[in-house]
Amino acid sequence: MKTTQLNRLADFGTRSIVTHAIMALSLASAITAGLFVGGELGMVSFVALLNFTAGLWIAQSIHSLGHARDGGEYTGIVDELIERTETQSDSERGLDTGRLARLGTLIAFVTAVSLLTSAQVLAGPLFSIAVVAIGSIALVTAITGFLISLGTAYDESTEQWEAAADRRRRELADNRE
Repeated sequence: MKTTQLNRLADFGTRSIVTHAIMALSLASAITAGLFVGGELGMVSFVALLNFTAGLWIAQSIHSLGHARDGGEYTGIVDELIERTETQSDSERGLDTGRLARLGTLIAFVTAVSLLTSAQVLAGPLFSIAVVAIGSIALVTAITGFLISLGTAYDESTEQWEAAADRRRRELADNRE
């Protein structure tokens, strides 16, 4: 059976890496266009590419939220790129603070770069609109990342409680016999 290029995208981690690569390329292109292409062409290119990056970012965040909800094993782009060694099992981790820290750092970096480039490219009311738009994207992404981490922690906690309840029921049944 042949593996086509499309079949490789069946894995969520692979799709995530591709999406992140496209986001990085479009953000770099937006910054390049904003800083080095003059006139209206530079401004329009910057805004269009920045909007494209923002749209991909929100789509990836929602896609990750859905994947985590369906019980997926994806734990973030960094873990997809670098194999990590864990000393604790997944059920002992609690809230995934590492993922939240990575996401917070990424949001802060992308937001800062976008705002600084916007300050150089846009003026007056356009800059004000850009600040609100970029801040909104950062907020939506942060909220989605928090929901993913919180949902994962809740699911793990529920599994632990169910396992403890099952052990207790078995102990009670054994004691009755």
